[in-house]
Amino acid sequence: MAWTVLGWTMGTGARLSPSCVPGTWTGETCVPSSRRPWWRSPVLSCVWPSTPRSPPTSQVVWLPEPGHSHRFQVLSVATDGKVLLWQGIGAGQLQLTEGFALVMQQLPRSTKLKKHPHGETEVGATAVAFSSFDPRLFILGTEGGFPLKCSLAAGEAALTRMPSSVPLRAPAQFTFSPHGGPIYSVSCSPFHRNLFLSAGTDGHVHLYSMLQAPPLTSLQLSLKYLFAVRWSPVRPLVFAAASGKGDVQLFDLQKSSQKPTVLIKQTQDESPVYCLEFNSQQTQLLAAGDAQGTVKVWQLSTEFTEQGPREAEDLDCLAAEVAT
Repeated sequence: MAWTVLGWTMGTGARLSPSCVPGTWTGETCVPSSRRPWWRSPVLSCVWPSTPRSPPTSQVVWLPEPGHSHRFQVLSVATDGKVLLWQGIGAGQLQLTEGFALVMQQLPRSTKLKKHPHGETEVGATAVAFSSFDPRLFILGTEGGFPLKCSLAAGEAALTRMPSSVPLRAPAQFTFSPHGGPIYSVSCSPFHRNLFLSAGTDGHVHLYSMLQAPPLTSLQLSLKYLFAVRWSPVRPLVFAAASGKGDVQLFDLQKSSQKPTVLIKQTQDESPVYCLEFNSQQTQLLAAGDAQGTVKVWQLSTEFTEQGPREAEDLDCLAAEVAT
C-alpha cells in the first residue's frame, strides 16, 4: 500500500514531544506513540470541538512552551479559518488551550481583496510559519491567496458563531497582496525578521517584506501548482520549492532571481512533490515527499551549505527594496 506524503512536522527534541504530529483530512490532530506504529494506534486523537464532520487540518507545527524548554505546544490550522493551540500535558496527550478564527470582516484592509459570496465570512487557513525573531508572530496562507501577518498576543474577540470550547480571538494584523490562487506554503526567513516566502496554486513564489503589502518580487517557477517552499537554515539567500510537476527547485538569489540554480527531478512520471524540509542539524541534507508515497533525502553540495561573502548584507539590501 502506498501513502501520499502531504506533509509532516517533526519534533523538537523536547522531553515530552513525540517525533511527529500528523493532521488529517477529517480535522484531527494525532499524537502517535513513539513505541508503536502511528498508523496502527495513535496515543490520542484530538477532534475539533465543532461538528462531527470537521474541515481538513491544513498544517501542524511544533512550538516550544515559553519558559519551559522541556515542554511543547502544537498549533494547527484548518480550512474553516480556525487556528488552535494545543498544550502537551504528558503521556502524549494534548489539551486545547487557545483558539483563533479568521473572519473576513475583521481582516485589516491593507490591500484590496475580492468580495466573498453572501454568507461566507470565515477565511480558510492553508499554511502557517512562525517568525524566528518573535515567538508570537506568524504568517498564515489562505484559500483566498493572500498571506496574513498574525499574532498569538491578539486580544480582540473573533466575530464568529463557530462552536468552540475555548474563546476565539482575531489574530490578523496585516493583509498582503494576493497570489492568483490559494497559498499552499509559507516560510519565514531565519536571517531577517521582515522577510517571508509564499507559494501557491498559481505556480509563483512571492517574496514579501512584512512592512508592505505588495511582494518585493514574484517568481513563476511552474505552470502547475507549487506545494511547498522553504528557506535554507544556513544560506540567507537560498530557498527550495516543490512543484506539481515532480521536481524540487533550489534557488540562490545571489546568483539569479529568475531561474533555479539546481533542478532536482524527484519523480520520473512528474507526479507532484508535496513537501520538503531542510535539515538544520545536518545541513547538507534536504528531504522531499511526493504523491508516490516516497520520501527522498538529497545531499546538497557545499555550494548550498556555506554562506558566501556579503550574503547577509545582500539580504538586508533585498529587504530594504520597495515594491514597484
